[in-house]
Amino acid sequence: MADSHDESVTWLTQEAYDRLKAELEYLSGPGRTDIAKKIEAAREEGDLRENGGYHAAKEEQGKMEGRILQLRQLLDNARVGEAPRTEGVVGPGMTVTIRFAGDDEEVTFLLASREESGAPIDVYSPKSPLGAAINGKKVGEKATYTMPNGRQSTVEILEAVPYVGN
Repeated sequence: MADSHDESVTWLTQEAYDRLKAELEYLSGPGRTDIAKKIEAAREEGDLRENGGYHAAKEEQGKMEGRILQLRQLLDNARVGEAPRTEGVVGPGMTVTIRFAGDDEEVTFLLASREESGAPIDVYSPKSPLGAAINGKKVGEKATYTMPNGRQSTVEILEAVPYVGN
């Protein structure tokens, strides 16, 4: 059994889990059948080198297979419910308020799986550079992480409270 702070566990609501499972079932069943039919129909049109429909269908098939793998991996590591949360400690399922060093502006977001998008506030993944840096930190602590542009940024944790929804 994975422990609650295991990096590979993705916490999902029942609604998100059901939605992703339904998408996986569609893609790996009717979705695969539909794309195979498209490829076969395009193949029958003749010369594959100049057959845009064939190449588009093959590309669509590749993207779909990638999504199927992504969904399988996500659902295999998913736990339905809520991650254990401690007020004042940053973790998945927490609404976090931070301030960037040298800036007065405060930023508030939900630390959760990207699959929980639909929340009325910004969602940052615990696997993102910022999310990974602040995960487990307590209010008042600082964390430094590397931004996508390669520069370092430091943030101070101002608040971490359980997310309660809309």
